[in-house]
Amino acid sequence: MAEYLASIFGTEKDKVNCSFYFKIGACRHGDRCSRIHNKPTFSQTCLLQNLYVNPQNSAKSADGSHLVANVSDEEMQEHYDNFFEDVFIECEDKYGEIEEMNVCDNLGDHLVGNVYIKFRREEDAERAVNDLNNRWFGGRPVYAELSPVTDFREACCRQYEMGECTRSGFCNFMHLKPISRDLRRYLYSRKKSKGRSRSRSRSRGRERRRRSRSRDRRSRSKDRRKGRDEKGRDGRSGRY
Repeated sequence: MAEYLASIFGTEKDKVNCSFYFKIGACRHGDRCSRIHNKPTFSQTCLLQNLYVNPQNSAKSADGSHLVANVSDEEMQEHYDNFFEDVFIECEDKYGEIEEMNVCDNLGDHLVGNVYIKFRREEDAERAVNDLNNRWFGGRPVYAELSPVTDFREACCRQYEMGECTRSGFCNFMHLKPISRDLRRYLYSRKKSKGRSRSRSRSRGRERRRRSRSRDRRSRSKDRRKGRDEKGRDGRSGRY
């Protein structure tokens, strides 16, 4: 029985635990959900709830059918890239290396503007959550929590990725908003240069340790020669 319950945990067959919360770290029923939301005590992923405000989405009518404000696609992409770069660099420089960052383009209240940041280390994600809950962004308080999502392939809408999702922004799976190629190249080159810097730092550290060991060996060798010389002088051994 225990093996069966473990095999269905977090799936739609699980009648106790919420599969949507397990997969996407959010549920449209919220606290009213009839199933349990198992919030992690440790995770690599930090969720910043409803942080990104999309000017195009906020300008749509209730059914999401049309725009009532004039925001061009170019302006929208620039606005989004600026947001993504600000959050990514701030979090990576302050809390630790980021493996992946994703922003939801959904319209449902439980997903709209959600930012998922997957850090390389769980300790970095925990530190980010503790600190970000005391901060503001764009005139609004930041609501951060650890998220169970670590594999975004399971959380994303595959139909949306193929351009075939019929539920539009109200889909219950993630519709991730892409960044521009220019920003992607910039962040990649930045990460690469930081990696080279860390590599140089490690190389310098190894060189310092090598020199220290070399000095120690020379010092021990000198002490041994001095000891042999002293023995030779007092007549117990050596040529003197």
